[in-house]
Amino acid sequence: MPLKLTVLDTTLRDGAQREGISFSVKDKLRIAQKLDELGIGYIEGGWPGSNPKDSEFFAAARKAIWKNSKLVAFGSTRKASTTVRDDHSIQALIDAATPAVTIVGKSSLKQVLQVLNTTADENLHMITDSTAYLKGFGKEIFFDAEHFFDGYKHDADYALATLRAAAESGADYLVLCDTNGGTLPDEIYRVVTRVVEELPGRTIGIHAHNDTGVAVANTLLAVKAGALHVQGTMNGYGERCGNADLCSVIPNLELKLGCQALTDGSLPLLTETARFVSETANLIPDDHAPYVGLSAFTHKAGLHVSALRRVEDSYQHITPEQVGNQKRVLVSELAGRGNIAVKLSELGLGQAAPDEEQALILKLKEMESKGYQYEGADGSFELIVRRSRPGYQAPFEVMDFLVLVEKRADKEILAEATVKARVGDQIIHTAADGQGPVNALDTAIRKALVPFYPELNYIHLTDFKVRIVDQKAASAAPTRVLVESSDGERTWTTVGCSENIIEASFHALIDSLELPLLRRPS
Repeated sequence: MPLKLTVLDTTLRDGAQREGISFSVKDKLRIAQKLDELGIGYIEGGWPGSNPKDSEFFAAARKAIWKNSKLVAFGSTRKASTTVRDDHSIQALIDAATPAVTIVGKSSLKQVLQVLNTTADENLHMITDSTAYLKGFGKEIFFDAEHFFDGYKHDADYALATLRAAAESGADYLVLCDTNGGTLPDEIYRVVTRVVEELPGRTIGIHAHNDTGVAVANTLLAVKAGALHVQGTMNGYGERCGNADLCSVIPNLELKLGCQALTDGSLPLLTETARFVSETANLIPDDHAPYVGLSAFTHKAGLHVSALRRVEDSYQHITPEQVGNQKRVLVSELAGRGNIAVKLSELGLGQAAPDEEQALILKLKEMESKGYQYEGADGSFELIVRRSRPGYQAPFEVMDFLVLVEKRADKEILAEATVKARVGDQIIHTAADGQGPVNALDTAIRKALVPFYPELNYIHLTDFKVRIVDQKAASAAPTRVLVESSDGERTWTTVGCSENIIEASFHALIDSLELPLLRRPS
């Protein structure tokens, strides 16, 4: 039987302390429901009483149905020289009406004396009073031993005494916090091993921060040392450098260490959940994140793809689908025949003869030497293939274009484009203005083509990116333009490159309009 662990996700509390994150109550509810679907055992929703938003979240969460998760409210031990009944933080935990609570208390004697300005004994009483009082309300209790590893270095006996105080007064989980994120894996293993020996029968947990870049490693080594509870955040969000990333911790526990970390085995939902959280947080996902990143199972080198076609695990440590991700193969100047074959299959373009594959490789190398890049522009690569095959006939040709941008005193900038195009044996002249030169050119081209191809009315530009290929050349540098287009069902990206940004945009625009016309059923 796999070793069963419990996982507490603190994205909505600790993760929300990341610079740039501000969750609304609705955001927090949506993320909590997604974590519940994933199978997270405990969701720490925030610190009730610290701000109106967290109190509102817990009030709303009580009305929701939770299938896999228990909600956890976070708070601190009572303040020094007060009682639990008079402490607002303790009462807010009770009012949150969650089945479980987290109590954070100091485990570093230095912190007790210099930050709390109280005595060592009073801090122990603060821990026992708070834990016992909340236990009397039937709460499941996590005791977060703040600054535990730093405190252990300074005074190991006192750090252990705080854990005993919490355990003897009813804490269910004793969570060792590397609050400053400065402890290295070998020390984590050594200290957790000692704690497990000193407190037999107690459930030890780990809460690691990533200030030295080893929060995931620290979490895994704590489990190897005997910890049965782990905490972290989705995508590693958190203050400073973040927390242990559960998107790495969970699959490492389940797929590498043979543990059961999720309550219902929903690991294939991991990638979807990670991206949902980043989208809700309004943060760009890390494409290179382990397991869940867009590039986590993306292959570019021809040698690698050739091997992957024969043995799937040649350059993949797991099957991407195990975590809800997928394999991607890129085409570029580094591509081999295997890359071409896989990409043609993905695009539904059939198989290519060896001489065609070699010709496509040479074409890619030639174009990328000029500044083009096709690994993010499948649409333009597909056009290279289609244009190289017998029977190709361009649905249209833009013979000439002129773009004018004019700025006169006290007037807005004017952008206008004229286009001369050929469709079959007909030549069309059109003109259009726009919000800028690219918009004017796009509008003029569409004006010429739509009477012949009305389906282009449904093609919309959804993204426009500009990259400088050679920054040292300053304003004379070649410019790469990526245009993303969609017809509402499919999305494709096309690329253009030139020292002239208008010309680069023109080539990307032409590709974006020609591709859907060539894809039409014959």
